[in-house]
Amino acid sequence: MSEESHGGHSHSHGGHNHSHGGDGNIGLAFFLNLSFTVIELVGGMLTNSIAIISDSVHDFGDCLSLALAWYFQRKSKKGSTDKYTYGYKRYSLLGAIITSAVLMAGSVFILSEAIPRLISPQATDAGGMFWLAVAGIVINGIAVLRTRKARSINERVVSLHLLEDVLGWAAVLIGSAVMYFTGLTIIDPILSFAIAAYVIFNVIKNIRQIMPIILQGSPVEIKREHIIEEIMEIEAVKDVHDLHIWSLDDEYNVLTVHVSLRESMPMGDLVELKRKIRAVLHEEDIHHATIEFEEPDESCTFENCV
Repeated sequence: MSEESHGGHSHSHGGHNHSHGGDGNIGLAFFLNLSFTVIELVGGMLTNSIAIISDSVHDFGDCLSLALAWYFQRKSKKGSTDKYTYGYKRYSLLGAIITSAVLMAGSVFILSEAIPRLISPQATDAGGMFWLAVAGIVINGIAVLRTRKARSINERVVSLHLLEDVLGWAAVLIGSAVMYFTGLTIIDPILSFAIAAYVIFNVIKNIRQIMPIILQGSPVEIKREHIIEEIMEIEAVKDVHDLHIWSLDDEYNVLTVHVSLRESMPMGDLVELKRKIRAVLHEEDIHHATIEFEEPDESCTFENCV
């Protein structure tokens, strides 16, 4: 006999409030970032700064991330369909993979441009770089302020991206000031190399986080054995097996489990038992659970029951 639980969240997706305010904050951040990406690309060409151009490539990737986050923030509200019975949450992983590919390609291109300049530095307009850096700090700073009180994981990731951009522009600001007073133009390709290396590092880190989710690995913060121990402490439970945990999007966690009973129970008692198990799963950050009860003399009928 099978019982399905939604983690006691009244279909609120684990208590995560995907508000319209979140849509607006991500939308504003997207338009600010897109506008400034165009400005800094033109400015990088005018100042002959490979560091500015490399950051514009990075910001283009951020724009893509913001656009996808904005889209999926709205798309995630759509419920399950016959084709997508769990809804559209996992679409965000596709967006993350696309963004990672764009950022990786852009960073490799920037490195190919920066390395020759390390060997043979070119003159740059340090004054122009300075004012572009000031503009970058101001515009990205406004976007950070709008997203810093984030409720959703999308907003939190966006806010972190924008804060990283502010810190990157602070580095360009300092670098341009040093170039202006010392004439050390090699600082420009060094900054570009550092930005590209930083982006590649984060792309690899993101892919390492995405792959276990795609492969339906258990979320690292949820301990399978601990859940089994907690359920086994309930008096009516004889055994727990065939327990599987995975995440749809690194936020919405799903579990299925077989629970063997010590003795046969009427439906009313099973409802109460399900409520107790659901309470345990709620504490373990499980948002959707399917629980199958087995009679004392019933054996698991599937060969892969574990």
